[in-house]
Amino acid sequence: MSTDTSHSTAWLDTAGITRPHTVSPFELNALRPVGKRPPLGAYTRELWRRRHFIWADGRARALGSQRGTVLGNVWLVAQPMLNAMVFYIMFGLLLQTSRGIDNFIGYLIIGVTMFPPIQRAVNGGSQVLTNGRNLIRGFSFPRASLPVSYVIRTGLDSLPPLAAISILVLVLPPHAILSWRWLLVFPIFMIQQLFCLGLVFISSRITTLIPDLRNIWPFFTQFWYFGSGVFFSYERFVDHPAVLKAMDLNPGYLILTMYRNCMLYNRTPDTRSWILLLAWSVGLSVVGFVFFWQKEEAYGVEH
Repeated sequence: MSTDTSHSTAWLDTAGITRPHTVSPFELNALRPVGKRPPLGAYTRELWRRRHFIWADGRARALGSQRGTVLGNVWLVAQPMLNAMVFYIMFGLLLQTSRGIDNFIGYLIIGVTMFPPIQRAVNGGSQVLTNGRNLIRGFSFPRASLPVSYVIRTGLDSLPPLAAISILVLVLPPHAILSWRWLLVFPIFMIQQLFCLGLVFISSRITTLIPDLRNIWPFFTQFWYFGSGVFFSYERFVDHPAVLKAMDLNPGYLILTMYRNCMLYNRTPDTRSWILLLAWSVGLSVVGFVFFWQKEEAYGVEH
């Protein structure tokens, strides 16, 4: 009897007799080599099926960046406040960049607290695949789980500072006004996390393939930090309309301006700002996800 192992397997019937079972071409086509990149649709579905694990992993790692220090998670709030104090002395008092800015203290506190999560998405996010290399080599799972988990963790880490600055801008003079517009902070925060996810997808793929870039990202994000109106209003220093318009498209500046409008100035962010920020966040996360998926097979491989 011919035994073609490439197209048949053995199965045991109820009488205990082993009989050949022919595998159809459809079943063979459904198989794929281990480690190969699945189609984008199947990859997305597999990632969705693991959503509970991803959430649990991100939540378990959250608020853990200051473990081993005496004050622990107090530093999540204290560090941006200390940064705000330094910038207030240097730029507010000495260099007088506060001129023309209403409630400069609140303006500064929001800037130095809510922009660093964007920096971490690039700098820290670029290392998520390197840090998870042992996990990648030991288990089969969508590698995009690691960037998503990282964004969940850093997003949860951002909540205590956000709560702290909400209190500070209310109690420090000149006092901000508490209104219904503060509710808009939550959708802005969620859109910011989506934007950060796109950044992590892109920076993690590029850095895994070109490791030297981990030394370049901090310079890029520092330039972005200073160019996003964190501690000054750039309208005071730039008078060219085309440059102003280009700077106004900066997503980092958009995010900070929308936070400040809601929390400091009791203004609803205009429709254009919402559309631009959504376009940046949705577009970058979708493009970043596809960009990340294209090199799925390369992650965890020594270079």
